Amino acid sequence: MNNGRFATALHILTLLTYKKGELLSSEFIANSINLNPVIVRKQIADLRKFGFIDGKEGKGGGYSLGKPASKILLSDVYRAVIETPVLGRSNDPNPDCPVGKEINSHLNDLFIKADEALLKQIGKISVAEFAKKFE
Repeated sequence: MNNGRFATALHILTLLTYKKGELLSSEFIANSINLNPVIVRKQIADLRKFGFIDGKEGKGGGYSLGKPASKILLSDVYRAVIETPVLGRSNDPNPDCPVGKEINSHLNDLFIKADEALLKQIGKISVAEFAKKFE
């Protein structure tokens, strides 16, 4: 099952949208999420790779959005941080079992359909729209 990477990424991006115009430290962001700053910095580094976040190093530095929140779809965030399908991953079944030898191909079809449905739904929502819930 997926861990909290999507929730953490969306929390970071929503906080940066909410505090638009301010540079936020990883400690400030970590305090908001109630996570270790090291974990938050790792997530920020991942989000920077996709251009979602910009950073300024040194004293007075911090993080801000790398592009307008209206241009970041929740589906983009999901694709950037999630490594396994929404329903999890398949097992390593016994190939001598009539179910075991075929189940992974059927599960993979199901996983693909579930991910497509999720991405279709969250692909309609931008970070800016999501952040409006906190105004």
